[in-house]
Amino acid sequence: MVRRILAVIAGIIVGSIGIWLMERLGHSLYPFPAGMKLDDIEGFKAYVDNLPFMGKFIVILGYALGALLSGFVATKVANNNKPTAAMICGIIFLFFTIYNMVLLPTPAWFWVLGIAVWGLVLVGYKLALNKNKG
Repeated sequence: MVRRILAVIAGIIVGSIGIWLMERLGHSLYPFPAGMKLDDIEGFKAYVDNLPFMGKFIVILGYALGALLSGFVATKVANNNKPTAAMICGIIFLFFTIYNMVLLPTPAWFWVLGIAVWGLVLVGYKLALNKNKG
């Protein structure tokens, strides 16, 4: 039981790092406006609203990377060949993704991909299983 809890925690941490790295890339390509404070929710909403397609798509790529990494790591740490830890990571990330999409101005395509991409935790799970066989 403890191992499965640690697996979910490890999956969330590693997945979050993957998302953060991609979002850092996005912010370097599409920087915040000069003088904008990160705690200024209205300023952040305006920033997101004015991001070009690629700026928003980089966030989706970050979610995809986070999903793969969290599914892979959670499965490896759980070490029980079951998708449960990976799926719990995906559900947790999905909850926060939906929260962000409700809070921020995101187009319909972002909603579709933002929800669908968390299914990639199962790809991470499968990759982890394949590594166990080799």
